[in-house]
Amino acid sequence: MESTVAQKLDAIYTLQLIDSRLDAIVKVRGALPEEVQDLEDEIAGYETRLDNYTKQIERFEEDIKEYKEKIKEAEKLIKKYQEQQMNVRNNREYDAITKELELQDLDIQVSKKKITEAGAKIDHIKEEHEKTSLTKIDRQKDLDLKKEELSTIVSESEAEESKLQADRDKAAKKVEERLIKSYTKIRANAKNGLAVVMVKREACGGCFNTVPPQRQADIREKKKLIVCEHCGRILAGVEDENEEETSKVKKRTSKA
Repeated sequence: MESTVAQKLDAIYTLQLIDSRLDAIVKVRGALPEEVQDLEDEIAGYETRLDNYTKQIERFEEDIKEYKEKIKEAEKLIKKYQEQQMNVRNNREYDAITKELELQDLDIQVSKKKITEAGAKIDHIKEEHEKTSLTKIDRQKDLDLKKEELSTIVSESEAEESKLQADRDKAAKKVEERLIKSYTKIRANAKNGLAVVMVKREACGGCFNTVPPQRQADIREKKKLIVCEHCGRILAGVEDENEEETSKVKKRTSKA
């Protein structure tokens, strides 16, 4: 059996009331969820940087190892050439061996220089690693505090939020899919999350622009879905002043 317009309006307005309460619960958390996410992303960035530092150090240590091997090879060749130099037959052979000795000595000097440079780079990277590590530790402490704070807030409203979510699922089933899509779209574009509102004091409860008397009469009849011609929100009904006052008294009584 197809729902009447009045039933559709009641169903979508009920959904709005539940969503507004859920919005209020989320609002209490403030910027904490975003702050937690930002800190998690920041710490992940530090971890990536620390990993890169470790890899750089390993590469430079490998380079130093290779340079040391080159020095050992050069020293072996120098010893070999020095022995050969003792048995040369002429000046040409002597000069050739001398040149080889000079080249090996130059290779040793270059390798030693490279080792020194790599060592300096390792020291610098280790300093940066230490700074980043300390910063990460500090930010982790901040994250732990934020998470604890958020967890406390969430736990305080967890039961209510769970019940509201269950109520929302039930309420949403009573609203046709086409109307749900329109409702969701309007809510996404509304700063206060209100897609369905009442007419209060002759004005739209969302944008507060005046609703003409004839339009109010049509809204009261609930024979068709009517939206605010200024903001596009669905107008669920017209709240009389005595109804509004009764609502306020109920709220004050519930708070007391």
